[in-house]
Amino acid sequence: MVVSEKTLKWGLCLYPPMLFQRIWVKKFHKGFRGVDVKINKSIFNKNYNGSIFGGTIYAATDPFYALLFDQLLQREGFKVRVWLKSASIQYLKPGRGNLYFTITVTDDMLNDAIEALNTSGKFVKAYPMEITNAEGEICATVMNEVYVRNLHQGEQPRIAY
Repeated sequence: MVVSEKTLKWGLCLYPPMLFQRIWVKKFHKGFRGVDVKINKSIFNKNYNGSIFGGTIYAATDPFYALLFDQLLQREGFKVRVWLKSASIQYLKPGRGNLYFTITVTDDMLNDAIEALNTSGKFVKAYPMEITNAEGEICATVMNEVYVRNLHQGEQPRIAY
């Protein structure tokens, strides 16, 4: 479904898994070319050591590359199914305060996806992310592998019976 940046921002901010972990979408960039996200430290996501629970950091990074590619490719006329195929995280420093990250989808990234969808019908690529604290220190690095399938390339809908 094609939606506006503002609609998706508020939908995600109020989505219970994001809301209760205090993951806040600050804004989607114009045309879904990126997103700014804040992970607020609170009693709901604080671990035994007083830093942000690693699962919250991991969960915060989960949906965004898939959402951005989905919205961008739909606007290019593709009917796609997009997943986060795999992810890995490396914790470098405790998140003792709020954490932040920004994702940007460049023209080259989008063109790579379009070319792969037009030739093979699928696109799989990993992209890095850096999670920083308010001082700009990197607290975690994440590698998200995005999987995109062009549904016009022969995928049949599943029947659930």
